[in-house]
Amino acid sequence: MTAHVAHRAATPQRLLSDLDEQARYRAFDDLQRHMPGVWDAWRRDLDDESVVVVPSISLEHTTADSGTLVQAMEERALFQVLLLRQPRLRMVFVTSMPVSEVLLEYYLGLLPGVIPSHARARLTMVSVGDATPTSLSAKLLARPRLLRQIRDHVPNPSRSHLIFYNVTDLERDVAVSLGLPLYGPDPRQAGLGSKSGCRRTFEQLGVAYPVGAEDLHSVDDIVNGVREMRRRRGSLKEAIVKLNDGVSGSGNAMLDLRDLPDPGSADEPGSIAQRIRHLQPESDTITVPDFLDAFDRGGGIVEERITGVRLTSPSVQMRAAPDGTVELLSTHDQLLGGPTGQAYLGCVFPADPAYARLITEPAMAVGRHLAGLGVLGRFAVDFVVVQDEDGTWTPYAIELNLRKGGTTHPFLTLQFLTNGGYDGETGTYRTAGGVPKYLVATDHLEDERLKALSVADLFDLVATRGLHFDQSHERGIVFHMISCLTECGRVGMTAVGDTPEDTWALYQRAQVLLLEEAERAAADGPLIT
Repeated sequence: MTAHVAHRAATPQRLLSDLDEQARYRAFDDLQRHMPGVWDAWRRDLDDESVVVVPSISLEHTTADSGTLVQAMEERALFQVLLLRQPRLRMVFVTSMPVSEVLLEYYLGLLPGVIPSHARARLTMVSVGDATPTSLSAKLLARPRLLRQIRDHVPNPSRSHLIFYNVTDLERDVAVSLGLPLYGPDPRQAGLGSKSGCRRTFEQLGVAYPVGAEDLHSVDDIVNGVREMRRRRGSLKEAIVKLNDGVSGSGNAMLDLRDLPDPGSADEPGSIAQRIRHLQPESDTITVPDFLDAFDRGGGIVEERITGVRLTSPSVQMRAAPDGTVELLSTHDQLLGGPTGQAYLGCVFPADPAYARLITEPAMAVGRHLAGLGVLGRFAVDFVVVQDEDGTWTPYAIELNLRKGGTTHPFLTLQFLTNGGYDGETGTYRTAGGVPKYLVATDHLEDERLKALSVADLFDLVATRGLHFDQSHERGIVFHMISCLTECGRVGMTAVGDTPEDTWALYQRAQVLLLEEAERAAADGPLIT
């Protein structure tokens, strides 16, 4: 064994509890220095390479409030098993609770040109056995023996790395405990992806973004921010208050600014403060007092709600490699809903070509800036694009997500299945054979009627009604978050088609068939013996 590998193997033998924060970061930095070599080995398909997938969602503000939904969100990352199309790759996939073999068979059956049993032999599933709705990384750190078991499944630590959903100090500690580098940003860079941090970045790079104020921590701060916004733009009618670390719109709240006293008047501050006490949070599970308490703790921003003749919410996905290069991965139009239309529900790929190139240029400027700061992994910039009366599109950058997101798994599912890529110049995706492809995806096919269906019912429907991905035509449906179907009445899916119209038709047909089957299942009624 070389000294390099011996050092890597020896690192996990220390007790994590013996290391203070500085020592943990020194150990983490040492691991991350090996990432370029791991990245190079990954591209050469070596015999002893592996990847450890820990789909931990370590976020304060999420909508996953049950153990079943947490498990389903972790299983959303099962598209990663499609990486096993590489015939020598080994994978360790960690979840809170065991994943049904039926679900694994479903995903392995999607692998193009690979014998499913061969792929299954290279896949090691590890479950914690803890169904509580808490971070998977925290669950692992509470179980050192389980971490050792995971490490034992890694054939060569010098040719392995970790994949997380997002990276915090918890994921850093998992990496240090396992002695493996991670493909993702340094948790010390998290501030760059906060709502305040991204506004500072947009300002620094000259990227257009909404009028607003950042680094706020109280109601008084919001009041002062709104007063300055109204001074600059007296016609302002609505603003959005955002928690710094909110995700998928769940940390947003609408602020009505109509019919307020004139900007600069004596009674303006009190009137704004009164409006703030009647905010409309996007999440229906949080009260205004709770929202403002969270704002006091973590800070946030207030900014103008952009309006126009037509408004869309696209995003640009990129990744920074260990060598500092930045790759444009995709553009998506986001499907939004919720009380004020800010909650992420799904996406359409690629984004409308009318403005796709308008958002890729500023997004890549942000991406190159982040890579220059040493940021690693996947990230995305969200925009609001507004069309004026003369038909002109104007983009405004609104968020920077230093993590995977709701658009990550649909796009990578498409990419792993078709081995294609996105051309930013033309705004199109083509398979390895040069055929254009499109997708529509959602994490939120939700209906109380769906609770009447079992996983077996779903797969019966897939088999009998053609709701499957046809590898010969590279077209069809891929389902995810399947395990929460019966308890939550919710499932996710990605529809892949040959044209935008064809893809929407596939997507809508799948929804109709699922709901029709659910109604039939419910109509059967309980048996009487």
